[in-house]
Amino acid sequence: MRAKEETRRDFLGTVTVAGAALAAAGAVSTARGGDEDEQRRAIPARPGAPFSRAVSFDGVVFVAGVVGRAPGERGMVSAEFAPQCQQALENLKASVEASGSSMDKVMKCNCFLTDMRDFAAFNKVFRLYFPSSPPARSTVVVKELVVPGAKIEIDCVTCLE
Repeated sequence: MRAKEETRRDFLGTVTVAGAALAAAGAVSTARGGDEDEQRRAIPARPGAPFSRAVSFDGVVFVAGVVGRAPGERGMVSAEFAPQCQQALENLKASVEASGSSMDKVMKCNCFLTDMRDFAAFNKVFRLYFPSSPPARSTVVVKELVVPGAKIEIDCVTCLE
């Protein structure tokens, strides 16, 4: 019976995190009182960008998608997949850390590749950034990405505590 109680507590903790995620997305309102803007914090992207680099709400951080572009540059670091993948993960790490979190607290990654043949190389580089207790992950192959020349894009959800 004790195991069932712990499982229920784990489930309720998960539901609480999911509720915070929905609130951050504007799907539900909070009943905690106080100003919602005080709970929501945006990390700005580059000047003029129509999105935030990351947004935190109630301890949950949503990090925007990153590609293999060197900071401040317009083009990819390389036409090859492996250098783009490594740079994308460096960019993800920088965004996660700018939000006040760390890579060991990343809970979920969404990964987009433009070529299935790059999947093994992707796993090899991904393991370097998440050597133990890797986050949950979805990886899909897409026809193309919005950024010209990009072969990979990654976003994630992490937490502050």
